[in-house]
Amino acid sequence: MIEARNLRVRFGTVPALDGVSLAVSSGEWVGVIGPNGAGKTTLLRAVGAVIRAEGSLSIAGESARGLSQRQLARLIAYVPQRPHLPPEMTAAQYVLLGRTPHIGYFGVESRTDRRICHGLLDRMGLGQMADRRLRTLSGGEAQRLVLARALAQEAPILLLDEPTSALDLGRRVDALELVDDLRRERGLTVLSAIHDLTLAGQFADRLVLLSGGRVTAAGPPAEILREDLLSEAFGTGIGIVRTADGELAVISHRSRHQGRA
Repeated sequence: MIEARNLRVRFGTVPALDGVSLAVSSGEWVGVIGPNGAGKTTLLRAVGAVIRAEGSLSIAGESARGLSQRQLARLIAYVPQRPHLPPEMTAAQYVLLGRTPHIGYFGVESRTDRRICHGLLDRMGLGQMADRRLRTLSGGEAQRLVLARALAQEAPILLLDEPTSALDLGRRVDALELVDDLRRERGLTVLSAIHDLTLAGQFADRLVLLSGGRVTAAGPPAEILREDLLSEAFGTGIGIVRTADGELAVISHRSRHQGRA
């Protein structure tokens, strides 16, 4: 579904992506992890054709360069880290923007469009906030709303850039469970950057570890969530705990100072 080869992006003289290649199969969830500045956001923006990148990129078997913005919007829904939220727009109006690729240039939203959007608001726990202005929403509510808008596009590919950063722990899991449910229902392909390594390992089929704009490791979570690999990328003080259910949890070790009272 996604095939990127030798992607390169520079900001001035600084390489943000330095020859990144990856493939994501239809229906697969691939998580991109790495320290701050590793190139995770740049990779998602390049795959979503938000920024131009050297190299080759194909989406659903078609060269991304040959697709119009409307065609791309029907194939890819992108959730950025810092979305624009018009303060006076209502929650329902904002989610309806996700239906834009399915509405004619001079058309208006249909009853089906509204039904889809209100259904997603309900699934996100925002059904009672449909008429609320965006300026009145909390950070967590706004983040769930942005995810609802992306899902309203009904695109086969979902790009998520830190989609749970403003959510509390329970809401993080709920939001990702919803994405996973819809992935299985609709056969979605998901490429996500997730700061929480434990959640990345729980939900992604494969992980890609970036460091310095390059892929340093890729594979199933159990092969990537290892102390040696993560310590090399993130620094020392990282530990891996396996729960009774066999899940991997990434923890940080506190530095212990001798002589403390």
